[in-house]
Amino acid sequence: MLFAVRMDVDIPRDLDPEVRADLVAREKAYCHELQKSGEWAHIWRCVGQYANISVFDVADNEALHRILWSLPLFPYMKVDVTPLARHPSDLAAGEVVA
Repeated sequence: MLFAVRMDVDIPRDLDPEVRADLVAREKAYCHELQKSGEWAHIWRCVGQYANISVFDVADNEALHRILWSLPLFPYMKVDVTPLARHPSDLAAGEVVA
C-alpha cells in the first residue's frame, strides 16, 4: 500500500543540544534503513520548513503505524497521512483508462 505522509517537526528550542543531535542522528539512520528496505520510497523537503513529504510503500496500515511511531523524532512531529491509489490517467502505470 502506498501512503503520502507529511511530517512537520517542532523540536523544542530548549532541548539539550546533545539530546537533539542524538535524536536527529538516529532519525537519519532509521530513515536510511527504511529507504534501503524500500518501505520509505521517496522523501522530499518542504522548502523553508522543518518538514517533509514522503511516500511509504508498506504492507498495510499497521506497518505504517509501526514505522511512524518508531521514528525518534515522532514525539516532536505533526503527521498527516493520505492513502494513495493509482490514478487511471497515470502514464507511468501503463494503461490509460478513458
